[in-house]
Amino acid sequence: MTTNEFAHVRGTEMTTEEVDEFLRERGIGVLSLAAGDDAYGVPLSFGYDGDRLYFIYLRTAETSEKERFTEQTKRASFTAFEVSGKHRWRSVVVQGEIRRVTDDEWDALVAAMDDNAWFPSAFSEAEPMQDLVGWTLEKASATGRRGDD
Repeated sequence: MTTNEFAHVRGTEMTTEEVDEFLRERGIGVLSLAAGDDAYGVPLSFGYDGDRLYFIYLRTAETSEKERFTEQTKRASFTAFEVSGKHRWRSVVVQGEIRRVTDDEWDALVAAMDDNAWFPSAFSEAEPMQDLVGWTLEKASATGRRGDD
């Protein structure tokens, strides 16, 4: 593979503005967490306010694997991506501290989720939700790459 051919695979770096726009329009991605030597990745809908990502965990039981891993993770990574052709794609990786949302931040979470989150209807009505738990990922860094046809 020549250097020119490899450029299609590697893509080009997105600007800060392109990264911000992509996060505002995407609404779904994969949250990567770690507890000790164990890693855990989970697809999630998210809200974005320009400084942080917001997530809502729908709790159907007392404990969940996702919540257990999140509580043990200090620095998380979130990847949002889109593929629309062989050489046409975009991806953004956000890294930062993850923590529970405080009561004072709940309105900001709801506003961000309303703006761009994607809500799957994958939850059975037979399983009543015990709780909604809000989390935020403080954006310490955000980088993006894109491929162009």
